[in-house]
Amino acid sequence: MKNIIVGQSGGPTAVINSSLLGVFKTAKDRGADIVYGMVHGIKGLLDRNIVDLSKHIKNDLDMDLLKRTPSSFLGSCRYKLPDIEGNEDVYEKIFEILNELEIYAFFYIGGNDSMDTIKKLSDYGLKINSPIRFIGVPKTIDNDLAITDHTPGYGSAAKYIAATTKEIIRDGLVYDYPVVSIVEIMGRNAGWLTAAAALSKGEDCEGVDLIYLPETVFDLDHFIAKVGELLKEERSMVIAVSEGIKVADGRYVCELSDHIDYVDAFGHKQLAGTARYLTAEIAKRFKVKTRAIELSSLQRCAAHMTSRIDLTEAFNCGGAAVKLAFEGESGQVITLQRVSEDPYMCITKPADVHYIANVEKKVPREWINEDGTFVTADLIHYIRPLIQAEIDPLWVDGLPRHLKL
Repeated sequence: MKNIIVGQSGGPTAVINSSLLGVFKTAKDRGADIVYGMVHGIKGLLDRNIVDLSKHIKNDLDMDLLKRTPSSFLGSCRYKLPDIEGNEDVYEKIFEILNELEIYAFFYIGGNDSMDTIKKLSDYGLKINSPIRFIGVPKTIDNDLAITDHTPGYGSAAKYIAATTKEIIRDGLVYDYPVVSIVEIMGRNAGWLTAAAALSKGEDCEGVDLIYLPETVFDLDHFIAKVGELLKEERSMVIAVSEGIKVADGRYVCELSDHIDYVDAFGHKQLAGTARYLTAEIAKRFKVKTRAIELSSLQRCAAHMTSRIDLTEAFNCGGAAVKLAFEGESGQVITLQRVSEDPYMCITKPADVHYIANVEKKVPREWINEDGTFVTADLIHYIRPLIQAEIDPLWVDGLPRHLKL
């Protein structure tokens, strides 16, 4: 019997369910008996909150809806598995449940923290000589997984950011007086998402004026001086900033005014308020109209603007994970490797989870301009293929239809 189980973890994306569909459909096509789903990831497994996905994905229409449904169909979690040493009771419980379900292979769709889960489970499986395969399926809008060229979820988020930034620019230019809009974009330590705002520039759009990524130290005085120079031209401007930009002493800009209380299981502070702080500083110093715009969760749930390239690659990663497990591999993560620029083409390739888990890929410094206020053409060239083409929602009564668990 080849039963498999799959879960989703961490922040969702617009295409994470396409990866889930890739796992489900490929496993069924390859003869899997039951495809179980963990509701709320590894925490759901520990709570025995498990569903038979065949009872929820019943036909081709369900599959079409699933891949067009944003967020995590199975729900998510931010549950950090403890280190194996000294906590073997947790792992014994997990493997007891997996053995009861007669699981052949375990798949986890997620980012850095999720790959840590795959690493720990595969290491414990080796320790007890378990035959269960453990494979990671990449996902994160942050695009900060090591080894892979990019991650499923990033292209669609980048597409939304670039398109929305164009619309914000058009809106800001309607007045005969300057308006300074600061768009706050997700990205704790890596600026891949914020960099996508640079794609807004084209024949029909002036593009953003400044871009600030967390890879460089943010200098408030230098920032204010740059804004002052642009305001001398008496025109509106749009500035894109990562939520995770920091000043020289290591504090997040959002911490300069707001106290942050919430910290998740992985030690991540909740970041918010960067744009609000900076617009307040600009308004105070220059007496101009300002707008603080936080894209927040819209960046990752805008499935009506999904990149077809992104959705297809997400599905392929799920399918490649199943193929790898059925070939007997474990402790691996599927990656995307760019093999051609023109035409753009990526292939899937496995990589050892130990080289990916807890390793953060940041924007190379050479892809950011010298004074840290914009990105280079090389970075724009890297992102542009990932936002190409569209997939229409299935519209019902004027709104996109989704699949609900």
